[in-house]
Parts: sequence; C-alpha cells; structure tokens
Amino acid sequence: MEALWLQFVQWLHTVGMHVDGNTVRDMAEGAKHVTEKLDMPAMMALAAALGWASGFRLYAVVFLVGAMGAAGWFPLPAGLAILQTPLVLAVSGFMLLVEFFADKLPWFDSLWDSINAFIRVPAGAMLAAGVFGADNASMAVAAGLLGGTLSATSLATKMTTRAAANTSPEPFSNWGLSFLEDGLVVGTVWLATQHPVAFGVALVFAIILSVIVLIVLFKFLRAVWRRISALFSSSERKVV
Repeated sequence: MEALWLQFVQWLHTVGMHVDGNTVRDMAEGAKHVTEKLDMPAMMALAAALGWASGFRLYAVVFLVGAMGAAGWFPLPAGLAILQTPLVLAVSGFMLLVEFFADKLPWFDSLWDSINAFIRVPAGAMLAAGVFGADNASMAVAAGLLGGTLSATSLATKMTTRAAANTSPEPFSNWGLSFLEDGLVVGTVWLATQHPVAFGVALVFAIILSVIVLIVLFKFLRAVWRRISALFSSSERKVV
C-alpha cells in the first residue's frame, strides 16, 4: 500500500503538483486500520454512495469526503486518505465552485455533463474501489464495478432529465433540478456515512426511480426530436 501512495505522489510531481511524500505516507499509515474498524455494510454503503453521487457532482463528492476526513468527522480508509490533503481539497473545492455555476446555465449544463461524462464514471469507480484499497483486491474490484455502474446510472438520469428540462424556454426548472442535485449529493454522503443501512434501502428506491425516469424521458425526448425533424423537413420542402 505504501508503494502505491509513493507512486501516486511521484505522478503528481510529474504534472507539476508537489505533495510532501512523508505527509502522504503518514496519512496512509494513520488510516490503514480504518478499514478494519468499519463493518462491511458501512464500507459497501460508502463505496456505493461515492459511485452514485459522483455521477451528479464528482468534485463535490471529493471535496465533501475529503473535508469530513480532514475535520475528523469520518475516518477515511487508507485508499481515500489522499482526498483530505490540502492540495486535493483546494483543487476539488475550486472545481466544485466552477461546476456549481456551470450547472445552473441552461444548455451549457448539458455540454458540461457531456464533457465530464468521461471523468465521472471512471472516477466514481476509482473512489468506490479506494474504500477497500489494495489490501483487499477482490472487494476493491467488486466495489469499483459497483461504483462505476452506479455512477453511469446517475449520470444518465441527470443528463436525460436536464435535456428534457432544457426543452423549456424558462430557466427555473433547470435551476430547480440543479439545486436538487446539490442537496441530493450532500444528503447521499451524509446518509451513507451516518446510516449505511438506511442509505442502502434509499439507494434501491433511487435506482428504481432512475430507471422509470430514463424510460419516460427517453420517450419524451424521442418525440421532441421527431417533431424537430419534421419541422425542418417541412421547411426544406417549402424552400424547394
């Protein structure tokens, strides 16, 4: 595990981000017994929450979890201890602010989600796997697969919902959904860390609701696309 931390620090140095290797090593040493203290439901709930919430707000998840660890509110496993370093907190906090405002702009929010789709899903998988770390490789792989799947599901729900909201000329529905997602991420992290079993139940209902939303809104967007295509086709026939 220590070797993995040092390799990560060396990679940060190659991209111009300098982190004291001794600091990171001490954090990893202090967090290596956390996984043993957390029971399996708590660890699985944390992994699922990180994956699910990352599909909505990746940077908020990284900042919130890191801040909770830095403040001593929640003991982070060794695989997530890097999140509470000052550098990661500063970068994730800055990106949190950028995403907060970018997500409030109709249509630009969909563009932002499309760009970040290539980041959120693998990041959600990595965060979920980090709950168990290299010391429990089999569980880390399983958690990574779970986290990536949940991140993709929540991201698909978010993008589809936003696309449907953007068909309305008024911005209020978009703003309402954005603030709802902000609160949802905070609530997800809190519930998973404080009441893991309750979070597991809530997650099952959230997944069922996501599937229903995806089916309904996909049909709606397909109908809108057909109307737009028909409008352009009739316009072209008139020009000819």
